[in-house]
Amino acid sequence: MASEALLKKDDSTTNDLSLKEITAPIQNDLTTFRTFFKNELRSDVFVLDQIIQYLLRQKGKEIRPTLVFMTARMFGKIDNRSFVAATMIELLHTATLIHDDVVDEADLRRDFLSINKLWKNKAGVLLGDFLLSKGLLVALDHKEYQLLHVLSDAVRKMSEGELRQLKTSKLFNMTEERYFQIISEKTASLISACCECGAIAATDDEKVMSGMREIGMNIGIAFQIKDDLFDYGIDNVGKPTRNDIQERKVTLPLIKALEKAPALEQLKIRRLMKKRKKKTSNVNEIVNFVHKYDGLKEAEKSMGEYAEKALKTLNALPVQQGAEDFVSLIQFIINRKK
Repeated sequence: MASEALLKKDDSTTNDLSLKEITAPIQNDLTTFRTFFKNELRSDVFVLDQIIQYLLRQKGKEIRPTLVFMTARMFGKIDNRSFVAATMIELLHTATLIHDDVVDEADLRRDFLSINKLWKNKAGVLLGDFLLSKGLLVALDHKEYQLLHVLSDAVRKMSEGELRQLKTSKLFNMTEERYFQIISEKTASLISACCECGAIAATDDEKVMSGMREIGMNIGIAFQIKDDLFDYGIDNVGKPTRNDIQERKVTLPLIKALEKAPALEQLKIRRLMKKRKKKTSNVNEIVNFVHKYDGLKEAEKSMGEYAEKALKTLNALPVQQGAEDFVSLIQFIINRKK
C-alpha cells in the first residue's frame, strides 16, 4: 500500500527530476513499446509509409504509454497486454492530434511542420483515419475487447468535449463548471483510460481498475490546467504563446480572474476576448488582467487539488511497487515547463 508519506513528500525532491530519471525503471519497456508501435504502423502504400516515417520522428514525452506501464508495474507486471494497451492509446492519441491540426489549421506540431502543412488537409484527415483504424485492429488482433471498450469510450468523450467547447466558445458563456466538464472529456478521459488500461493489463481487481480510472481523471484535469496556465505565463512557466487568447478560448485562469474583478472590468475583458483579431496591446491587457486578479494563483491552486485527489486515491490501493515513481510522474506533470 502506498505510504502516507507520499502525500507529504517534499516537492523539492521531485521537481528537479527529469522525465528520463523518473521513467528509468521502465526505460526498457518504453524501448520495446517503440518497436511494437512502429511495427503496427507499417504500410505498403508508398505515400502513407513516407508520412508515417516523418511522423515517427516527432517523438513527444510519451506520457500516456508511461502511465500505462507505471500503472501495470504497480499492480502486477508489464507484459504483452501492456504493450497492446500503450500502442492502442498512442495510435488513437496521435490520430486526434493530427485531426486537431487540420481543424485548427496548425502549421507546427512538436517543432515539426504539421502533416496537413506538408501533405495538405486531405492527407492529414486520411492519416488520422488510418491510425484510428489501426488502433481498433490492434485490439481485435489481440482479442483485447475490454481495452477496446475503455478506449472507444474515451474517444467518444474526447469528441463530445471538443464539440462542447466549440459550441461554448461561439456562445461565449463559459463557466467554471462547463470548463471542467469540457477538459474532463477532451483531455482527462484519455489519461484516465491510460491508467485504467494499465490496471486491466496487470490485474483482475475491479477496485484497482476503478481507482486508477479515477486517478487518471484527476491527473488529466491537472494536466490540462497546467497547459492552460502556459498561455498566461510571464515567469517560470515556459515561453507563452497566447494561442488560447488569440483563439478566444476561455480557460480557468481567465475564469478565476473574472470571478474577482468588478463588473465593468469583466465586461471590458469579455469584449476584448470576443475580438477575432487582437492587437498585441489587447492580448497584454487580458494577460495583465488575469495576473491582477490572481487568475494564475487560483488556477494553480485548483491544479494542486486535483493532483492531491489522485495521490489520496493511490494511497488507498494495494500498490506492490513503484508508487514513488508514479508520484514523481504526477509532480513532473504539474511542474513541467512546457
